[in-house]
Amino acid sequence: MTPAGIVAVVKRDCPTCALVAPVLDDLVARGVVTTVLREDDDAGLEASWRLGIETVPTLVRDDERIVGWSRDQWEAFTGVAGLGPDLPPQRPGCGSRTLDPGVADDLAVRLSGDRMRSRRIELGELEDEAEAMFERGWTDGLPVVTPTEARVLRMLEGTTRPPDEVVAVVPPDQVRCTVEKVAVNAVLAGCLPEYLPVVLAAVEAACTDEFNMHGVLATTYFPGPVVVVNGAVARAIGMNSGLNALGQGNRANATIGRALQLVVRNVGGGRPGEIDRAALGNPGKYTFCFAEDEAGSPWEPLSVERGLPAGASAVTLFAGGGVQAMVDQLSRTPESLARSLALCLRAVAHPKLVLGFDAMLVVSPEHSRVFKEAGWDKARLRTEFDSLLALPGHELVRGAGGIAEGVPEALASSTLPKFRPGGLLIVHAGGTAGLFSAIIGGWASGPAGSQPVTREVGS
Repeated sequence: MTPAGIVAVVKRDCPTCALVAPVLDDLVARGVVTTVLREDDDAGLEASWRLGIETVPTLVRDDERIVGWSRDQWEAFTGVAGLGPDLPPQRPGCGSRTLDPGVADDLAVRLSGDRMRSRRIELGELEDEAEAMFERGWTDGLPVVTPTEARVLRMLEGTTRPPDEVVAVVPPDQVRCTVEKVAVNAVLAGCLPEYLPVVLAAVEAACTDEFNMHGVLATTYFPGPVVVVNGAVARAIGMNSGLNALGQGNRANATIGRALQLVVRNVGGGRPGEIDRAALGNPGKYTFCFAEDEAGSPWEPLSVERGLPAGASAVTLFAGGGVQAMVDQLSRTPESLARSLALCLRAVAHPKLVLGFDAMLVVSPEHSRVFKEAGWDKARLRTEFDSLLALPGHELVRGAGGIAEGVPEALASSTLPKFRPGGLLIVHAGGTAGLFSAIIGGWASGPAGSQPVTREVGS
């Protein structure tokens, strides 16, 4: 029995389409090809775009398709023998018109633009786009990418979530933020569509009560959201977990963190000088995002330590300030290196302040090798830190050491931990050369301030 219901897609200026025209006429006459879509007219071009055609001629039946001309393939696909006996056995096709510059964008806007609910803003003919966005307050102080309808629609292709789905209620203005609104800000930030699921997870994490984005903004202290990415998604989108991981130069690292900050600014109203009251701030408030080096780590990933299954793609948000450098080029035993790290960790916020501030310790590969070779897992290192960072109250009280800052005198006889339980995050990242690690001090810890939040990255 001859299969039916085949659709053929062709265009006029394709030599292969012209070559197979007699074959198509024959198949139409037999009732095998039921529809011929010609990309030279609007209806055919729109249908081709909806079918996702990249090459013509293409034969389509349900989820199957044949691209270009191959006698053997066409005969097997149509069930008709002896096709085009005078034609060469095969010829490659040509690019679909939907791939011509600007055509796909125009079609997407015309045919899918009605899915979008964001307010359209028309710029004057003589307005400079970059300057217009500065003037409207949509930027973080650096130029942004114009969020045209076509760009936002392309960004939305990065997720299966519907554009009108509410992702979170964004502080401080408590505005309901949809997937589309996140996509608009991801375009502004310079993201690629494949980054969007990570940005969505980061927005969800930032807008939880536990993370307390409103408080992170309103404090006069330094913090902004630090985004750590784990799992296959970090590798798939090319994130940097190695050399210069906390620095510039990687598009995914730079734009994912920036997109989160722009959502908080443009949707939630969290602008410097208004609700954002940081006395000094830190450069990471532009963007602070990196991936953990799981492949080179001697320890379980941060996301697994925080309760997600191994292999899950995830983001962890931490309210952190700037990077404090830690240098130890001589320690070759885990005991010595742990003591060095602990001594530097004491300086978070102030060496005499305890329990009030969390921290993130980013251990570099050369330092982690010392622990790996000694067989220290992360739990063993934490046990060592618990001991080393149990501090005598008489050294911490106000006035001790001739320093007015400190804890109340009533705690002089106590032994106090530097960090609350769970208040020290340990991450593995960095280049393979350099006996340095990094400490990222946090803001007020626990329920009264901000707590780290981990969210799985969906599709």
